[in-house]
Amino acid sequence: MSLLLLGLRSVAAAGLRCPPVRGKKRWLWPYLRYLEKKAALEGPPPPVPRSQKPNFDYHAEIVAFSKRLNETFSVQLLKTAFVNQSYLVEEESRRRALGLDHETAALNLEDNQKLAEEGSDFTQSYLTRTLQQAFPNLPEAGLKALVDYLTSQQVICHVAQNLSVEDLTLSAECPLSPDTLQKTFLAVIGALLESSGPEKTEHFLQDFLIPQMIGKDLFDVWFVTDPMSLLVEQLSQRNIPLPEPRITRQSGATTVLPVYFVGLYW
Repeated sequence: MSLLLLGLRSVAAAGLRCPPVRGKKRWLWPYLRYLEKKAALEGPPPPVPRSQKPNFDYHAEIVAFSKRLNETFSVQLLKTAFVNQSYLVEEESRRRALGLDHETAALNLEDNQKLAEEGSDFTQSYLTRTLQQAFPNLPEAGLKALVDYLTSQQVICHVAQNLSVEDLTLSAECPLSPDTLQKTFLAVIGALLESSGPEKTEHFLQDFLIPQMIGKDLFDVWFVTDPMSLLVEQLSQRNIPLPEPRITRQSGATTVLPVYFVGLYW
């Protein structure tokens, strides 16, 4: 009995030590539920530009961008291609709000307006020349429709987003508008033109813009409003007699909904 009391006293003096037991954390589910309700009430957080998030080295990202594309860019020109006018205005305004004078607040940066114009002009001329060589019998209206499709805002923004142009663009807008994204991508083309020359830029357009025609039907891109007039015009240019329409088959001619099959002969 004395030994038992001695053992109990030693346990009471040392304290009862139990090993931790694995199990469910009862506090976790209510806490996660609270976070879910809070997110539903407050809504999603406002978007933040990638350049303002932590662990972002802009110079390293610019160099990595050119390596991913396997193109040789001038780093300074490529940085200029991503700078929009709205970013310069916002940054200078923020510096003046901090109390800096006008000369100190001014940024020694150039926007991408000039590069975007060069890239747009080169893209238009190259696509027109290439498609004309590939489809010599295509009318001018169809050729223009193909070029307009490849240089449309929807196609260029699709390519730019898949190349992560949006993450490197410096602009006051967040998220970027389609106009800004399109202008930035054209500025990247202009920077490549000045850095590596027209041959490399043509290969870039072959790799990223022209493949957007894969799986597209011509008449999904080119909407012909008056096919008969277009046919007469093309035949006149080739010195071919004008077509003569003839009814080849008909059904229900005396009904409310007749059907006629018309063939063109020349």
